[in-house]
Amino acid sequence: MLRRMTTATLARITRYPVKGLSGQTLDRIDLVPDAGIPEDRRFALAHGASAFDPDAPAWKPKSNFLVLAKNARLAQLDTDYDAATTTLTVRRGGRQVARGDLSSPTGRLLIQQFFAAYMGEEAYGKVRVVEVPGFMFSDVPQKVLSLVGAASLADLERVTGAPVDPRRLRGNLLVEGAPAWAEFEWVGREITVGGVRLAVEGRIDRCAATEVNPKTGERDMMLPRLLRKGYGHIECGVYARVLTAGRIAVGDGVAVG
Repeated sequence: MLRRMTTATLARITRYPVKGLSGQTLDRIDLVPDAGIPEDRRFALAHGASAFDPDAPAWKPKSNFLVLAKNARLAQLDTDYDAATTTLTVRRGGRQVARGDLSSPTGRLLIQQFFAAYMGEEAYGKVRVVEVPGFMFSDVPQKVLSLVGAASLADLERVTGAPVDPRRLRGNLLVEGAPAWAEFEWVGREITVGGVRLAVEGRIDRCAATEVNPKTGERDMMLPRLLRKGYGHIECGVYARVLTAGRIAVGDGVAVG
């Protein structure tokens, strides 16, 4: 039985307003039960072959959208998202290349046209910015957030032989101070971050998205293969479901039990 642990801390909070694009770091955020981080994966870029229908929304696998697993060039873009105006700004090499309000037809059109041109054949034709109120474009059907242990990434570096940037994992919460891979032992248990209780529901299988260098957009680390080689599986990080409402902030303690 694990003892209650209070030595771990929340080191980083990140959300990804548009699935597949760069994330936003936050100092604090308010959570509600059975929902992810507000604005996380609120939008997605559906490619021309996507089966996602906003008029009959149902969870679809990531293959229906532009994502790093298939579209590494997305990592060459830096994005800023203003939640108050739902405006997305896209930069490449420090230069603004697109900007638009994702909640307006004109703004969506500007973003769609940019990504269709930028992705070329990988867009399979027309790109659509898709959004459905209350819908989350997560990699799993449930509305969850993802947690990664900093010590686990440090241990993984023994296998990779190179630094593992936490951004490769695209996690929402980065926790420091827990032993390597301790988060796997939390599955089936509750943890408390600040004053918010979360249920840790399962390990995360890692895909080709983690192969992409978040700075260069190059596939320079075969992370799933290295996980398999070093640990006998392709899992890193865990999914957690929000149980109680409240605010979490960087520096909050993380307790188990």
